[in-house]
Amino acid sequence: MQTVLIIIHLVIVLALIGVVLLQRSEGGGMGLGGGGGGGVSGFMTGRGQANALTRATAILAGLFFVTSIALTVMATSTRAPRSILDRAAPTAPAPGQQAPAAPQGGNVLEQLQRLQGDQPAPAAPQQ
Repeated sequence: MQTVLIIIHLVIVLALIGVVLLQRSEGGGMGLGGGGGGGVSGFMTGRGQANALTRATAILAGLFFVTSIALTVMATSTRAPRSILDRAAPTAPAPGQQAPAAPQGGNVLEQLQRLQGDQPAPAAPQQ
């Protein structure tokens, strides 16, 4: 289901990009879509084209937000809630107790440091 929603989301994004690029700029900064009779603006009147493109942009933007929220809800619904306190460092053991073994997990940096400590230092290159 999530894959189908991602594909729909990408199609909406591509359509939104296309519709925005078809719209005439206010200042005509690129020199495209001017007042001439030819080109892209020739098939519809300026007012009708602006209304259709504005409406299409609004609809596609709404669909974009809906699919974005749906993807977020789907991604977070499978995760179990957790507290930041669960990941806190354990406290020091009481006197006379043995310290617990270090966890094998950890982030990438801790795993790399552990690997470097287990392996001998690299030898100097021979000349």
